[in-house]
Amino acid sequence: MAEATTHTRTKKSLLGDIVKLIVFLGIGFFFIYWFLLKLDSEQKQAIWDSFSHANYFWVAMVMLCVMVAHFARALRWRLLYEPMGYRPGLNNTFGAVVVTYMANLAFPRLGEVLRCALLRTSDNIPVQKSLGTVVTERCFDILAFGVVVLIGLLFMYGQAREWLVEALQQKSEGLPGLATVAIVLVAAIVLFVVLYRLLRKPLLRFKLFRKVDDIIMGGLDGLRSIFHLSPHAVVLFILYSIVIYLFYIAGGVVILRAFPETVGLGFGAAFVLYLFGSVGMTISQGGLGAYPALVMEALALYGISQTVGLAAGWLLWASQQAIVIVVGLAYLVYFSLVKKKVKAQEPIQ
Repeated sequence: MAEATTHTRTKKSLLGDIVKLIVFLGIGFFFIYWFLLKLDSEQKQAIWDSFSHANYFWVAMVMLCVMVAHFARALRWRLLYEPMGYRPGLNNTFGAVVVTYMANLAFPRLGEVLRCALLRTSDNIPVQKSLGTVVTERCFDILAFGVVVLIGLLFMYGQAREWLVEALQQKSEGLPGLATVAIVLVAAIVLFVVLYRLLRKPLLRFKLFRKVDDIIMGGLDGLRSIFHLSPHAVVLFILYSIVIYLFYIAGGVVILRAFPETVGLGFGAAFVLYLFGSVGMTISQGGLGAYPALVMEALALYGISQTVGLAAGWLLWASQQAIVIVVGLAYLVYFSLVKKKVKAQEPIQ
């Protein structure tokens, strides 16, 4: 009787795994269909041309560069947990980062919450603490990207520099309105902090407020984590950040080797590709359409034809997204198995 019950449970477990695999594959096809649905015939033809004429060895190298950058991001993210006494597994952290980028392709910022939930399952880290570290990491990324743009302004010349200056000027046209919003937001935060500190103790006697307080305190722990890093961790944090941006740019260096017309271009051109492509990522969701078009414009500054430039843009964009989707789906399966294992151990504990 016991053997029959075990056999039945095994069959149910296998069936459940098959269903989950089908669901995850469906998610992958959904992403592909989502992208193709938004493309017009010319864009589809450009993608096809890039796929049929490119050197796929260099495409694979682009994917490797993307994964190295994400791995460095996972290493950097782990550092923010050390001041709070947590040390999530590197494999879990890397998987959560990749799933973040995959989820953000369809639903912006969903991935940021999802990766926190995944570490809650795999490493039992409270979601609010993880969210605090994610916000800290994103704020640092904004500052780091500002440094990269500044370097671009210092070392870029000719049309590339003129384009970057013009793009920054267009972005700055809305700064008066943004400045007002920022001032109001800062004032609101200051007011909230003052009131919260004054009223916190008397309100802690209420159960509901204690739960809210736990969430807020956990988030603040995550936000403050970067200020409590050891000197060694600070050095590693900066080094990992440099590696992230170097490998983003390296992807551009590699893709230039995939086309005979662009083989002669070097690191400077790849740096320009990164800056132009980053603007494309902010214009449309996941950079769809805008990223390849701006890569084409960047390569036009170096005398590369629109056909080759657009093909290179699509190939660079598609290779980055393809590896994220494939590896992200694999990690969704992995985290599903981890969750299943954790649930199976709960009655024993």
